[in-house]
Amino acid sequence: MKKITLYSLLILFAFSACNSLDEDPKAVIATTNFYKTPADAEAAVIAVHNAINSTTHTLYNRLIQISTEMATDDYEAGPRARNAHVRALSNLTHDASNDRMLELWRQSYDGINRANIAIDKIPTIPNLETQKVNDLVNEAKFLRAVLYFNIVRWFGDVPLILHETGSLSAGELNVSNTPEAQVYAQIEADLIAAEALPVVQKIKGKITAGAAKSLLSKVYLTEKKWQKAAEKSKEVIDSKVYDLFENYADVFNVATKNGKEHIFSAQFKGLTNWNGNMLASTSAPNSVPGIAGDQADALHTAGGLFQAFAEDDTRKYVTFGVEYVSPTDGKTYQTAPHFNKYFDPTTPASPGQSSKNTPIIRFAEVLLIYSEAVNEQSGPTTEAFTGIDRVRTRAGVPLLSVTSPTISKDDFREAVFEERRKELVFEYQRWFDLARRGPEYFVAKLKAAGKNNAQPKHVHFPIPQRELDLNKNLKQVPEWR
Repeated sequence: MKKITLYSLLILFAFSACNSLDEDPKAVIATTNFYKTPADAEAAVIAVHNAINSTTHTLYNRLIQISTEMATDDYEAGPRARNAHVRALSNLTHDASNDRMLELWRQSYDGINRANIAIDKIPTIPNLETQKVNDLVNEAKFLRAVLYFNIVRWFGDVPLILHETGSLSAGELNVSNTPEAQVYAQIEADLIAAEALPVVQKIKGKITAGAAKSLLSKVYLTEKKWQKAAEKSKEVIDSKVYDLFENYADVFNVATKNGKEHIFSAQFKGLTNWNGNMLASTSAPNSVPGIAGDQADALHTAGGLFQAFAEDDTRKYVTFGVEYVSPTDGKTYQTAPHFNKYFDPTTPASPGQSSKNTPIIRFAEVLLIYSEAVNEQSGPTTEAFTGIDRVRTRAGVPLLSVTSPTISKDDFREAVFEERRKELVFEYQRWFDLARRGPEYFVAKLKAAGKNNAQPKHVHFPIPQRELDLNKNLKQVPEWR
């Protein structure tokens, strides 16, 4: 039997949604006449997935990298980064007119609106069994939570919109900022509802109960709800549904994607309607014959990330490529370190057609969430060491409990953050980690890496000026006023 994946459903929906450019279109699909059949319900949820990782520069197909991760100590705009707004972010000279901020805002709320439509409309579709309604609605709620979790961390108080924007009236469009606490409460509610999803899905890549629990543990961690974060991550660990791959490289191999470590990932399939993983292209070298890399995303060498890995750390040369075999002449070429997790050696002439998925949350991160939460709650207990040491065991580096058995709470916290830095390179995590530690920590880390334009306000991004100009009820992030 042919394996069904979420990606194949995404492609099916994308083609079914395309209309030819007839001058006399036969029909127009609107929300008022679309939600009639079970197939419409499935398509509504696929549309939300499609909003976050379909074509180039959607949220999980590089946009987050070029709009937020550039503003960290680990990344910078590469020698072939063409967009001045991306370079401004890399140098921390961006402002509210930056076009990447506008794209973050626009695409996030587009996805939220799609999720709202699905949540509102699916229960009204006739002949759809109750369990199917609940599963599809909860999947949409999970995706809405992902999107709100991102933008509340980027922009602070953001408008909380929970139903379809149905008109162009000032009342519907001119929304106000909602306090962060209220946004987080809705994120929690959506994820708690999504915990009712199946533990295992027949279609690879679809959302599960474990994904909801894992993301909820991360939300609790971000809110500093340490006990809840520890309990929820432990629930995922104790379920035995997930485990670490023995080989770190398998986290990023095409043959093993959607495997035992993958809890929720952005799905990609190269050579199919140009829906490959663009991170593979933008980080690949362009100095090796036959490899058409773009070098738009580069390692910020002054940050010391490459040197932070021990030479025998099994993650080092999965994360980075320093030599490549040319598909043209067969020779091996030495290069400076390039991000290598998503490079697909089967598509060297068109690296952006990589079929490697990008993890949004995976089991290794759940283990680190658990260790961090336990330490914050109780200090570096024996239990706190368990998560981080499982990650370090797989990496082939000495256990923290062996090298530092009497470590302090503060030093343990820093050890977890350093482990997150190494484990989750190029997975859209670094900016969030720096920002949640607060302005002082953020500025200190960036200035230590030579990014001297860092300021306390950079723990948020500015709400796009265009949005402020169009909506007088919307207020700028306080630090950016």
